[in-house]
Amino acid sequence: QVQLVESGGGLVQAGGSLRLSCSASRSTFSIDIMGWYRQAPGKQRESVATISRSGSTNYATSVKGRFTVSRDNAKNTVYLQMNSLIPEDTAVYYCSADAPWGARYWGQGTQVTVSS
Repeated sequence: QVQLVESGGGLVQAGGSLRLSCSASRSTFSIDIMGWYRQAPGKQRESVATISRSGSTNYATSVKGRFTVSRDNAKNTVYLQMNSLIPEDTAVYYCSADAPWGARYWGQGTQVTVSS
C-alpha cells in the first residue's frame, strides 16, 4: 500500500503561481513513475505531468513551459510547480504513484482554482 497526501492547492489569479506537494507513506525510491493528473468539472481525468525514478519527465502539451514536476526521494515527496496559471487550469489535482508490484495509487486530490 502507498498512501499519498496532496497539499498546496488554492485560489490564485490568472498569471499567478502555485506549488503542489504530494507526500508518500513509503519510500519513493522504490516507486518508478509518479505523476500529477487533474480533473475539471464535467471532464475526464487527464495526465498533467509524470516523472520517473531516473528523473525523466513528460508533460501535457497544455502545460509545457509553465509547469515543472520534480521529486525528492529523500523526502518521499513529488512536487508540481505551476506558473503562469490560466483559468483553464482550474481542476482537482491528483497525485499518483506506480508501485513496483503493478498497482497505481492515488491521493485524495487538491483543488486549484484560477480566477480571471
